[in-house]
Amino acid sequence: MARILVADDDVDIRELVEFKLSTLGHDVIAVADGAAAIDACQAQRPDLAVLDVMMPGVSGLDAIRVIRADPALADLPVILLTARAQESDVETGFDSGADDYITKPFSPRELASRVQALLSRSR
Repeated sequence: MARILVADDDVDIRELVEFKLSTLGHDVIAVADGAAAIDACQAQRPDLAVLDVMMPGVSGLDAIRVIRADPALADLPVILLTARAQESDVETGFDSGADDYITKPFSPRELASRVQALLSRSR
């Protein structure tokens, strides 16, 4: 299937997403912050990234900006998975370069569907 990077500082959410995507056959790289997400993207070039917005140090928004600025990663599909649900937050997420935006709490089934849809569009 696909190699998917998951970055979330909440270990429970990170493990839930990792479990759901792994059961679908994906190879999941799980990290706890934005800096590790950038490093993992540059080192392993995943097929898709799922980033939390609010992480310590480098936020998901900062990470997506770095990813979009890197010519080798500029076309990487990115889903933001976040508790920030205000219309302005969603707008900021898309303006930063996100391909999709999912708010917490979320349905693991919906996340899986959106991952599959984004992967099929990007191939």
